[in-house]
Amino acid sequence: MPPSAAPPTAGPAGPDAAAARPVAFRARRVLDIRSGRTIADGVVVCRGDRIEQVSGQPPADAELLDLGDRTLLPGLIDTHTHVLLQGNRTREAYAHQILREDPAHRVVRAVRSLGVALGHGFTTLRDLGTEGCGYADVAIRDAVAEGVVPGPRLLVAGPAIGRTGTYPLLGYRSDWRFPVGVAECEGAEGCRSEVRREIARGVDWIKVYATQGRGLHLTDDGYLDAPPPWTQAELDALVDEAHRQGQRVAAHASEATGTDMAVAAGVDSIEHGYSIRPATARAMAEHGIALVPTLLVAREVSGNRAAERGSPWTEVPEVHRRSVENCRQAGVPIVCGTDVGGFEWEDVNQAEELPILVELGWSPLEAIQSATLLAARLLQREGQIGELTVGAAADLAACPGDPLEDIRRVLDIDVVVRAGRVVVAPPDGLHPVPEA
Repeated sequence: MPPSAAPPTAGPAGPDAAAARPVAFRARRVLDIRSGRTIADGVVVCRGDRIEQVSGQPPADAELLDLGDRTLLPGLIDTHTHVLLQGNRTREAYAHQILREDPAHRVVRAVRSLGVALGHGFTTLRDLGTEGCGYADVAIRDAVAEGVVPGPRLLVAGPAIGRTGTYPLLGYRSDWRFPVGVAECEGAEGCRSEVRREIARGVDWIKVYATQGRGLHLTDDGYLDAPPPWTQAELDALVDEAHRQGQRVAAHASEATGTDMAVAAGVDSIEHGYSIRPATARAMAEHGIALVPTLLVAREVSGNRAAERGSPWTEVPEVHRRSVENCRQAGVPIVCGTDVGGFEWEDVNQAEELPILVELGWSPLEAIQSATLLAARLLQREGQIGELTVGAAADLAACPGDPLEDIRRVLDIDVVVRAGRVVVAPPDGLHPVPEA
């Protein structure tokens, strides 16, 4: 479980931020996420909701909080979450949430999930689909921004978009009508219309299901494929309409043909990427398309389902690993996203994504950069979040020890600062250093 929430100690955000008393955080190590260097006995000074100073002596009027033998990091960023889902390991668990839970109950549980994410050190989330809960994520995002409820900064996609008939709840009577976990459309103009509807409702991203999983098979060259749900014209229209209106597009893409079509359409991120050939990876790199591999959900959920489903699902872990390596070799930006909500928020620490990257050959620094610098770049917030620099948001996380020596230290984050306020602290609290 994450550390307990702490009462705010830093000054207020908003119009009074300039007048707020600065708060300085001193730690044995402060990580410069760009260079990979740590500043020994470094200091980060926050005034209101912004970072005012990095290194040097804190201002004389600052409240100084000593974090001791900890490493101070930027707040982490998870670019693939589902705050309105609470575990999707089985069809039954998913159907229960879609069919039986009242939307208001799902919202209340989502608010709890925001607290869990903060406890794990994540101060920004991109939420990619409400799964039958409409635009509740837009309302939750706005409530967090207004300070009604505490939580990470949210960028939301509303209902993900799926082609008509490709995302039903299966195993029930065919003459019954059920809620559907996506917004359905078809035809180029229908795709454009759905994008316009979602933008009008205030989403930050468009999420499209570029693959569907039915008819999955192993190809002769050892990749996974299935018939794509869309025509190329439909996907092209959807992405073009989003980009025309200044919105970016994330594509759920698990099979080769649908992934190739999403890349050809010009999406901005490929989610999961279970089956990416080297040529596709090179095209992604050429066009600046990021991969969000969601390795944690692949371990927690897809691996379990593979044993139940048999071949070719049992091939998914190996093909996924090869696909991620293809992207790495091609120079594709590989960004942290966990798909939490697919597994239970309270049972698995999202930060487990980073040790998995290290197991695949990333350095600890590269893994942390995937959840900070590269994630901020994907979200078009570079310089604003994901780094400890002057003018950036005062979103910080600290863990005992040195995660550059042992990446699993990120699982022990016990201090979190969101917009200049301490929102998570160790059980014994944080104590100001007495003034001289």
